[in-house]
Amino acid sequence: MMETDHEFGYLAVPTAGSGPGILVLQEWWGLVPHIKDIADRLAAAGYVALAPDLYRGTTTNSPDEAGRMLMALNIEQAAQDLEQAATFLANHEAVTGEKLGVVGFCMGGQLALLAATVSDRIGAAVDFYGIHPNVHPNFSRLKAPVLGFFGEQDSFVTPEAVEQLISQIREAGKTIDTYTYPGAEHAFFNDTRPEVYNAEAASDAWQRTIAFFQDHLAA
Repeated sequence: MMETDHEFGYLAVPTAGSGPGILVLQEWWGLVPHIKDIADRLAAAGYVALAPDLYRGTTTNSPDEAGRMLMALNIEQAAQDLEQAATFLANHEAVTGEKLGVVGFCMGGQLALLAATVSDRIGAAVDFYGIHPNVHPNFSRLKAPVLGFFGEQDSFVTPEAVEQLISQIREAGKTIDTYTYPGAEHAFFNDTRPEVYNAEAASDAWQRTIAFFQDHLAA
């Protein structure tokens, strides 16, 4: 497996040297080691994974600062960044297949939905407890099936918010399947945060994510 820091962010290529491409979108903390680790895990599963650096080098472990950076994100610029990252990844010599996947976490989960509406290259989108108050994807432009993972005890993305998301996507005539894990909190997938990490939920969600990409992205 090869990992490199690229102008777009962090790129992980599988040992085999090629595979379908997947964008990995950061939480509100920035492009931190946890997100790079997810890209590495995808590369180990046979995918070429690119984690774009949407904060352009800035990271934090302070919730207050992360909240400020999330709210300061220029959504129009982020949409352009996502489209450019998708174009770069699709054209990368290691990437096989016509369509890309996208997976995002927290802020990145909502941006994954945005990416799937601004780029025609996205063929599968995975949303882990996505939230951003200023990101409102136009689901009429969604051309990829969506898989969503949520925590029953998530105070940021409540069960009501999940139902609203499902309704919005299905009313637009698009496809979404979701899983809500009993007792799981926001960021249950983040194994660098033991106070919220839920190993059982994370393992199940990961297996479903890999199976979803295998179903929808040609090798």
